[in-house]
Amino acid sequence: MRIIIGLTLALSVFSACNSGINGEKTVGNNHTVEPVDSLLDSVYHAHGELGNYRFVFRGDQYSFQFNEGNYIYSKSSNKSGKLLRDTLTNNGFVRYADGARLILSKEEEAKYAESLNSVIYFVCLPLKLKDPAANKTKLDDCIINESVYATISVHFDEEGGGTDFDDVFYYWINQNTNQVDFIAYKYSTNGGGVRFRSAFNSRMIGKMRFQDYLNYEAPIGKPLAELPLLFEKDSLKLLSEIITESVEPIP
Repeated sequence: MRIIIGLTLALSVFSACNSGINGEKTVGNNHTVEPVDSLLDSVYHAHGELGNYRFVFRGDQYSFQFNEGNYIYSKSSNKSGKLLRDTLTNNGFVRYADGARLILSKEEEAKYAESLNSVIYFVCLPLKLKDPAANKTKLDDCIINESVYATISVHFDEEGGGTDFDDVFYYWINQNTNQVDFIAYKYSTNGGGVRFRSAFNSRMIGKMRFQDYLNYEAPIGKPLAELPLLFEKDSLKLLSEIITESVEPIP
């Protein structure tokens, strides 16, 4: 009887990799066992707290600063012999070329702002889940590479959720470390897509944890909850490595 019970439990946890919300199949009721806020408190403790940092990503210099609900994101890069500096704040986006402010169309502002925001947003995950527009739901536990993971699904309010408020994210949290080891998301911009990220090189710098990721492509329309199984089978296409370099706190 003990073997049967153990096998049943293992199959129950394993099947949770196929659970979901927002149009995806839902299996089981394990999400009622542990409130999502309690789980996220443990996650935030493991990942530290948002601070003020600079880093290099794909050869460009980025920085982010937070202060009582206000933020400043910046990017410095060289293009066509000019030093470009992009800045995104609560008040909007501006771009400078060799120190002179450029006049941009609304479409250009939106494109450059979204690009800058996207880089900073992913670097700050999962701590950005504290944003009020992020709605979190605890789903069933899942086994990935023989380790048990808690699963959280996130969708966003239209108000305060940004231009990509209809994106859906899944987070898989290692129950031994409380760290987010895997992230998946589906998006609709630029034709849409589905991505799965596997974290590596996790390290604390100052009071905040930074992680790099292997970034995989999954078939459009594939439920996010099924991606861990495809990952284990090596059935996802590796697109890129997401690596933050030269990370240091801003005094």
